[in-house]
Amino acid sequence: MTQPKDGLGVSRRSLIAGAALGAAAASLVTPPASGDTQSAERTATMAAPPDFLWGTAISAYQSEGNTINADAWLEENIKPTLFIERSGDACDSYHRYEEDFAIAARLGFNCYRFGIEWARIEPNEGFWSNAELDHYARVLEACRRHGLKPVVTFNHFTVPLWFAGRGGFEVADAPQLFARFCGKAARHFGSLMHLATTFNEANIQLLVEIMPGYAKFLPAAQAMIRACAKATDSPRFSTMAYADPAISTPLMQEAHRQAYAAIKAAQPSLPVGLTLTTQAIQAVGPNSLADLYRQKLYGDWITVAKTHADFIGVQPYTRFLVDATGIIAPPPGTEMTDAGYEYYPQAVGDVIRWAHHTIGKPIYVTENGIATNDDGKRIAFIDAALASLRECVQEGIAVHSYLYWSLLDNFEWTSGYTKHFGLVAVDLESFKRTLKPSAVHLGGIARADRV
Repeated sequence: MTQPKDGLGVSRRSLIAGAALGAAAASLVTPPASGDTQSAERTATMAAPPDFLWGTAISAYQSEGNTINADAWLEENIKPTLFIERSGDACDSYHRYEEDFAIAARLGFNCYRFGIEWARIEPNEGFWSNAELDHYARVLEACRRHGLKPVVTFNHFTVPLWFAGRGGFEVADAPQLFARFCGKAARHFGSLMHLATTFNEANIQLLVEIMPGYAKFLPAAQAMIRACAKATDSPRFSTMAYADPAISTPLMQEAHRQAYAAIKAAQPSLPVGLTLTTQAIQAVGPNSLADLYRQKLYGDWITVAKTHADFIGVQPYTRFLVDATGIIAPPPGTEMTDAGYEYYPQAVGDVIRWAHHTIGKPIYVTENGIATNDDGKRIAFIDAALASLRECVQEGIAVHSYLYWSLLDNFEWTSGYTKHFGLVAVDLESFKRTLKPSAVHLGGIARADRV
C-alpha cells in the first residue's frame, strides 16, 4: 500500500489509502432531456432489477458543518491532531439539504443515503433536543417531497463528546445508550424512513488493525486521544476509529443488536441493515493469507449480519492483494486513485459475490466511489463498477442498489477537503454547487434504469 502524503484517516476511504499508515444549485441543474439516455446506453446492457435504488451517500458530519458537540470536532481542533484542516461549515448541508435533494432528484436519482447526528440530537447525556429531532424529520420530509427514498444512517463514525468522554464503545453500558438514541429517533421519524442502518462500516476498527504500518501509526493516534482526554478531563476518552477493537468490537456488536431491536420496535416494517467496509481481498502466490485477512477484517460481524440485519450494505473501493506475508503493495505501474489506493472498480462485483455466498442477505451497494480530479476517470470508474455489478445480476445474485459516494465534494476526515469524491463540486465560501459531467452521466444511467 502507498504511504499517505497528508493526514491520517478516520474513514475507510482514508484508511485504505494508507492514511492510517504513517457537490450546482438546484436551479442550475440541467438533467438529460427526456428520453436522452445515450450515456447510459453506452454502459448498460440490461434493465436494472425491480425497485432498484439509484442514488448517492453522504454523512452528516462531513456535509452539515459545525457539529460542535461531536468527538471529531474536538479532534480537529486539538493539538496534536491527525487532521490537516478543520471541517468548519463543511458544505452547509445542515441548511442547504433541500438544495442537495433537488439536485439529486433532477439528475434522475430515486434514493438518498444520509446520516443523522447523535451529537445534535443528544448533545448532553440524557438531554434530548426536540428541535434537532424536528429538524431531521423536516429533512426526511424534504427528501420524500423530492421523490427520493431516504436511507438513514444512525451512526457514521462520530459520537457525542460526552459519550466519547465516558469511554465511548469501550464501556459496558454503551450498547444501551446507543440503542436508546436509535429508538428515540426512530419513534420520532415514524414511517419517513425507507431503509435504515445502525453503524456505517461497523468493522472500521478491524480495518485499521490489519493495515501494514499500524504500529507506526498508532502513537500519533494515541497522542491525539490523550490530548482530547486532557482537554475534557476524561481519562477514558475513546473515539470509534481508534478504540481497542478487542474491547470495543463486542460492545459495538451488542450495540447493533440492541439498536436493531429498538428501531424495529418503533417501526416493525422498516428494513434495518448493517454496512461493512468490504474491500476485495485477493490471494497472491502460494500459501496466501487471504482467508486469514478476511477473518481479521470481518470477524464476528458476519454472524451479527446473519442474525440481526434485514440486509447487508457493501461498500467497496479497492482491493487488497495478500501473499504469504500479508497485505502487499500493488505492482509497480498500477493505476492509483487520488486517495492513494489502487484503482479497482471491479471490487464491486467481488464483494457482492462474497456477501452473497458468506452472509446470504439482500445486498445493497451503499457506497462506492473514487477520489479524483479527473472527471473522465470518475465516469470510467462508475461504468466499470456498474459493469461488475451487472455481471452479478446476470449470475442470479439479487442486488438492490448502487449508491455513489458522494453527491458532494465534502470533508474527507483527516484529509480535509483535499480529496474529491463528489459528483458535484462545492465552493467552500459561497457554497455554490456545480455539477460535474459525471453527475449527469450517472444521472442518465439512473433515468434509464439500466445497469
